[in-house]
Amino acid sequence: MNIGIPNELLKHENRVSLTPAAVAALTQLGHTIFVESQAGKSSRFGDEVYRNAGATVVYSKDEVFRRCELICGVEPPTMDEIGMMESGQTTFSFLNLPVARPQFIEAIIRKKINTVGYELIESDDGDRPVFHSMSEIAGQLSVFIAARYLETGDHGRGIILGGIAGVAPAAVVIIGAGVVGTEAARTAAGLGAQVIVLDTDLRRLRNVDRLLLKRVSTALATPVNIRKSVTYADVLVGAVFIRGERSPNVVTEDMVKSMKPGAVIIDISIDQGGCVETSRPTTLQDPAYVLHDVIHYCVPNITGTVARTATYALTNSILPFVIEIAQKGIVQALREDKGLAKGVCSFNGFCTQEMVTTIFGKKFSSIESLLS
Repeated sequence: MNIGIPNELLKHENRVSLTPAAVAALTQLGHTIFVESQAGKSSRFGDEVYRNAGATVVYSKDEVFRRCELICGVEPPTMDEIGMMESGQTTFSFLNLPVARPQFIEAIIRKKINTVGYELIESDDGDRPVFHSMSEIAGQLSVFIAARYLETGDHGRGIILGGIAGVAPAAVVIIGAGVVGTEAARTAAGLGAQVIVLDTDLRRLRNVDRLLLKRVSTALATPVNIRKSVTYADVLVGAVFIRGERSPNVVTEDMVKSMKPGAVIIDISIDQGGCVETSRPTTLQDPAYVLHDVIHYCVPNITGTVARTATYALTNSILPFVIEIAQKGIVQALREDKGLAKGVCSFNGFCTQEMVTTIFGKKFSSIESLLS
């Protein structure tokens, strides 16, 4: 199979989908890999490293998209990239459907492009392996980024996260006890912060309590508890994710107004719409803004901050699926792997995600019916 690795067009998207080692594994299985020049530059993988791994380095995005049956990207394909593709081709990338544009959905269905979203794929045990690996990184990063913005500057509170003898540590409030929230809690507690984690699911709170040996406080994410916690937070980490749905605004603008001057909000949910009413997407180039005297950091591709680590993590989680598709073909791979099939958004001109029918009003067809 011809597999393409494009250079990401999103400004400051520093990740690449597959490492040279993954390319070597695929070429040894007899597949041909086309890598757009400079695709791995920001992750410190030069063109020559890809050539040595057996890839063909090309200097035109058009060549990658027109010659390959499977395109392995990071961000969703752009409208220009979709325009280069033909019916029956498959893209493998994050899709972020709850915040996708209607014209994107229209285009992939009209052109009969098969799309598989990393964040929707499930393993046999119900875990989402790609989403999980990126969430681990995002959870850690959220705390380190918040610590930096808390320091003295134009808008920060001028405090250190962990405090010192005689000076209280910062209060870190985390809404959401999934992978992101748990990793953020572990990191913040390890740095000495005072941490409280809120969630609507008691099982998740018990898991945090057990994993972190009661070093953090937990509470149900009721409106009253959220309001009280947000008011005294020095750092607020938004980690609310609902599979296939837009994140609800659990923190209102009035709550943000009640926060301490110079407090920091890190809204990791922003790639699903954000869980803070005052959040809006930012970029790695211009990641933060101040509203109501509160610093907001809302970068959807936050893991691009550590591009090399994120690229290794992404490759580790997607390579088994890429090999599966390359060896069996997309149809047979989807027939045999139900977890992979759950990641399909569009197939042969049909919408295969119910969330798309709800958000965009498209007719739903199950992937099982289309493969039978």
